[in-house]
Amino acid sequence: MLKITTMKHYLVILLCCYSMRIFAQTAADSTDRPNFTTEEVKFNSGEITLEGTIFKPKEIYGALVLVHGSGQEKRMVNMATLLAKNGIAVLTYDKRGAGKSGGVYVGPEVGTNNIDSANLDLLALDASNAVKELLAHLPAKHGALGLMGFSQAGWVIPIAATKNSKVGFMVLFSGPVISTLEQLRFQFYTNGNTKFWDTHTDAEAREHIRTDADRYQFAATDPKKSLVKLSIPGLWLFGGKDIQIPANLCIENLNVLQAKGKPFTYQLFPELGHNTASVKSPEPINAAISWIKTFKSSGKR
Repeated sequence: MLKITTMKHYLVILLCCYSMRIFAQTAADSTDRPNFTTEEVKFNSGEITLEGTIFKPKEIYGALVLVHGSGQEKRMVNMATLLAKNGIAVLTYDKRGAGKSGGVYVGPEVGTNNIDSANLDLLALDASNAVKELLAHLPAKHGALGLMGFSQAGWVIPIAATKNSKVGFMVLFSGPVISTLEQLRFQFYTNGNTKFWDTHTDAEAREHIRTDADRYQFAATDPKKSLVKLSIPGLWLFGGKDIQIPANLCIENLNVLQAKGKPFTYQLFPELGHNTASVKSPEPINAAISWIKTFKSSGKR
């Protein structure tokens, strides 16, 4: 495992430390009167036990498992509540090594690298086992069953979908469609500068990604290798001002996959940055909910 012991600013801006804390509260608003029930669950993933909550609407249009960004995150109750209110059953769980889940959290918050292939495979295994757990709690007619995730999940979800044939669709908020090493090259280039795109062109960013030397050495994970094996629908939601991943390059890679017949689509929100799932910008999550509700396919590969 690659230890990161220097460059504290790197830990702050690193995509692998991107979290969905805005959705990570651990208790729903007790004053609300939901049209769904909740159930606490435990399930095994390899040698560890993960704990989470299932949100089950009275009328189910679809179902999904929420997959974390890369922070040391607990279950995403706010996001699950929003989805459940819209008729989507959800399992959200504490990430391994966080909250009540077992295992060891690996990531920049504890000074380690969490985007090497070994850790991404473990996280994908967790997501796949979460799908099995959710399925066991759903009625026979539950609509399409899929995975929704944020940031780092762009690498995790495609791997999980290749592990589990029950996964029928994917929704990725700011999910990279480039390799882990390519993402690091881009992020070192932007260096956390929120005005980066005011002074740099897409062509300059692509050239830097293509030619920059890697600062860390580990086997890269390229999501395209998993995506090319899949034929389930996928929706990516990008921000045009993202300084964590190069949205235009990711879209270009999706276009290549589309040309090969893959049922992948995307939406670009030009004024948004990396946090496309923020409640401050409801358009992306509303687009995702609408897409899931109208998704009628069985999702078989």
